[in-house]
Amino acid sequence: MSKYHLLIVDDDPLILESLKIQLPSNWKVTGQNSPTIPRSDQPFDAALVDLQLGGDPHHFAGLDVIEKLNQKLPQIEIIAFSGTIERSLMEEALQKGAKLFLTKPVHPNSLRSILSKIEELLELKNNSKLRFLAQSPHAQNLHREIALLKDEPGPILIEGESGSGKEVVAKLLHQQRSVTPWITVNVASIPDNLFESEFFGHLRGSFTGAEFNKIGLCEAAHNGDLFLDEIEALGLSAQAKLLRFLESGEIRKVGSKEEFKVNCRVLIATNQSLEKMCQQGQFRNDLWWRISGKRIKLLPLRERPSDILIFANYFLKSDPLRTKVLDAEAQGLLKEYPWPGNIRQLRRVCEQLLLHAPLPIIRQCDLLPILKDTPLNSGSHPAYLSPPLEVNASGGLSELVNHFEGQTIHRCLQQHQNIDQTARVLKISRSSLYKKIKDHHIQWRGT
Repeated sequence: MSKYHLLIVDDDPLILESLKIQLPSNWKVTGQNSPTIPRSDQPFDAALVDLQLGGDPHHFAGLDVIEKLNQKLPQIEIIAFSGTIERSLMEEALQKGAKLFLTKPVHPNSLRSILSKIEELLELKNNSKLRFLAQSPHAQNLHREIALLKDEPGPILIEGESGSGKEVVAKLLHQQRSVTPWITVNVASIPDNLFESEFFGHLRGSFTGAEFNKIGLCEAAHNGDLFLDEIEALGLSAQAKLLRFLESGEIRKVGSKEEFKVNCRVLIATNQSLEKMCQQGQFRNDLWWRISGKRIKLLPLRERPSDILIFANYFLKSDPLRTKVLDAEAQGLLKEYPWPGNIRQLRRVCEQLLLHAPLPIIRQCDLLPILKDTPLNSGSHPAYLSPPLEVNASGGLSELVNHFEGQTIHRCLQQHQNIDQTARVLKISRSSLYKKIKDHHIQWRGT
């Protein structure tokens, strides 16, 4: 049974029949040989429109069809096609509402690939789970970007602040392929001296402590996806080794002289500006060029305010035993708040509201105590970054600075209860924060 509905507008009956034969079986086709938009009891999901309807070389009636379709069915995916290749014509088709432009004759594989990506876009839009259940233009563009990357080889770079949903995007990209395995690793948790062993594996006896042969992460992800989170924490030496793998697809286990191919797509996430890190000499330019060809950039929650209440209401309905709603003042406060921890922080706030708000209606007074510890604007400074009131300089400046650093990190951890957010506020990487926690002997049991 057909799942999707495609409208083809072309006045050449041979082309209409030819295109119908080429289409996948899950697409129902309605052919139209005039500029009139047909009525249908089933809404069209996509349209393929010939621009040169009527045979007049000076009038492109297909542009009018695209404009009418876009006005009547704003959600439809419109593909324009024509044997005339003129930049002004192609740009006008896009302005009228077309999403893509194909040249005649249309290659069957090109059309099937485009329809496959449209199918993915429709599935994302109709997904009933949270994912990116949002209405902002950014969210809609995000759906399209994810769909366009269906079946695309890696690497794919996902950029965004901590808590903005990078891993969710990576999982959506993986689910498009219907392949296994799915291997995920936080790069910040792997010391540089263990990078080769963890990523490429090792042979027994190759170094002290190598008691068994080990399969590396790349080999474990063979025929699937390998997701590398917080790539900014990778040292320069390890970056060179990762670049070689991305270029060749070959790995060599520690202690082995043989190389072999691994077929895995690499998805990469970062919460830092890798371009700035390149300028500062902290990230290799050649690795940046290699991974930046296919990018998805997530905006922080504060820059997509129309999504805040949608996410909040979803989280507040996630517990059927404690369903609560926000009053108008609480909604206003949520939209004004900058959300430095993004969606992850919003979820934790909603969990606390479900637990502590005494009424079924959440008021501003219920919300304020939970939000009070974080400044409401990016220009203010948290209290824990203020100098201590009493200064004992008897140990010298070095000891004083070291003491203040430890005290600041400890207070910041207590304030945020989250490693990612603390590292972001202090403007250091997760790996650096973990090292400082160890150096200062800070007792930490948070996340």
